[in-house]
Amino acid sequence: EVQLVESGGGLVQPGGSLRLSCATSGFTFSSYAMSWVRQVPGKGLEWVAVINSGGGRTSYADSVKGRFIISRDNAKNTLYLQMNSLKPDDTAVYYCQKYVSSSYLSSSDYRGQGTQVTVSS
Repeated sequence: EVQLVESGGGLVQPGGSLRLSCATSGFTFSSYAMSWVRQVPGKGLEWVAVINSGGGRTSYADSVKGRFIISRDNAKNTLYLQMNSLKPDDTAVYYCQKYVSSSYLSSSDYRGQGTQVTVSS
């Protein structure tokens, strides 16, 4: 059974940083691209960042480019999102997603339960 468990969310002041983690199990983590998406209540999912299976290729939404870094540790079966210079507009529930192949040009098939990030003074 595929499991994706996000952690690391919380309340942070504008300009602060958080590091999200996504612990995975039930599949060969190193064989699949992964991504982070976020959702504000009442709005649709917003894609944030994606990384290929080996970790050598990444892509970011314009809204987070230069502030967020996606990475992965294939030995630990874990995906990360380092979020810096956080803004109130970054407030959302953040989800990690597994893709259907090693390429980040493919689509996702599983999503975790999410972790809440709130940016407020």
